[in-house]
Amino acid sequence: MRTERSSILIFIIILFHAVGLAGLSVSFMQPLFLALVPFHLLLMLGLLSFSHNTFDLKFIWFVFTIVVLGYAVEWVGIHDHFIFGSYTYGDTLGYKPGGVPLIIGINWFLLVYASGVFAQRLFVSSVLARIVFGAFIMVMSDVIIEPIAIRFDYWHWQTAGDFLTAPLINYIGWFVVSLVMLTIFEVFAFKRQSRVAIALLFAQALFFILLYLV
Repeated sequence: MRTERSSILIFIIILFHAVGLAGLSVSFMQPLFLALVPFHLLLMLGLLSFSHNTFDLKFIWFVFTIVVLGYAVEWVGIHDHFIFGSYTYGDTLGYKPGGVPLIIGINWFLLVYASGVFAQRLFVSSVLARIVFGAFIMVMSDVIIEPIAIRFDYWHWQTAGDFLTAPLINYIGWFVVSLVMLTIFEVFAFKRQSRVAIALLFAQALFFILLYLV
């Protein structure tokens, strides 16, 4: 039953990313699909939550912790330009009180959880290896996302990027924040999870790569 459920969830993830890719590849459909981005992230949150082996208060507390921490980090980043460099958010990620989209904390959770599960399945016995590898995966995810994020008004850098469209400090900040969040993931000591989160990680990467090529 668990394998069947995972297969269905993976199919839904692939389907929605494929539809999104098609929609954003056609210019007259882009406004509609960009308006759906926050709802897409909420759907992915639901799918990952449903895929988690034991959906209990422990998992809910983890989600809450990462979402709040992710939002707080972005708040500091936007207002103090301290962690990632100087940037502002556009309108694609939706409602943004104080200049920070509410949905951004969920985006952090999706990446942390997916990277943590991926590392968990690769490095069974080494906590340090899982944390460092997961942080590396998160930075690589940001490298892939950045060009499309800028093109489609997710966010914009106020200073010219000096490394793959974004300033180098952004990636350093991503790595440090990812280390902290993945350490929290390890502290919660979740049991081995299904392949659903990994499927999301790869589907998202392929989505942004193909959208960049298109």
